[in-house]
Amino acid sequence: MRKAASSVALALGLTLVAGAAHAVPVSFTKLTGLTGGTLAGTAVYKADLSSLIAAIQSISITDSDSMLGGAAGQFSGFDLDAIKLSTTDCADAACAAAAVGLSVFDFSSAGMAFTPGTQRPPVDPKLFGTDAAGTSIDNLVATLGLFDAESTTAIPGAFGFVSLGDGGSVAFNLTSLTSTAGLFLYIGEVGDNGEVAAGTITVSDQPVPEPTTLLMVGTGLGLLRLRRRAS
Repeated sequence: MRKAASSVALALGLTLVAGAAHAVPVSFTKLTGLTGGTLAGTAVYKADLSSLIAAIQSISITDSDSMLGGAAGQFSGFDLDAIKLSTTDCADAACAAAAVGLSVFDFSSAGMAFTPGTQRPPVDPKLFGTDAAGTSIDNLVATLGLFDAESTTAIPGAFGFVSLGDGGSVAFNLTSLTSTAGLFLYIGEVGDNGEVAAGTITVSDQPVPEPTTLLMVGTGLGLLRLRRRAS
């Protein structure tokens, strides 16, 4: 099992990126109670997006690299149970788990840009909830559309979440530009360790490039610099 829940600040800086580097902090509230699977240990956090920006196209989550919670090896870093956008305003975790979400997430590798973080010793071949190579999220295990995580590090037993690793991140490109009018963002964090309160979460009205695209851009810029030096 994970470490015992700790008292954390319920306000989290949710950075809003709109257009040209426009950032706005908003309050992020921890809901009462826990949810999840049979071993229910998922804390749920809510953000009211309605007054921040007219519409969003992507959401990004980055582990704080503070080793605040989680465990060792494949369970290092932020443990994400689920993410949901809903017009239902919930006060507790059970309500958030049952609320109808908007069908704007693509939980395939095409809709998620995953950058694995580091593991704490002893290191496993890959982070929990990722594919065989450890480079993409396996949603058959992570089931990020459902608050169903089994809050345990036992294998077999653990199910329904993904561990980002220390400093790891995941970005979700929504299937359409989505109005934020009356919209709430819910995020489930396995183990109730306060990792959401220490992480960085951003919403944007622009899609997030895939890591491979960023690598190609960086490589191209590097070659351009070399050519300029040679000329």
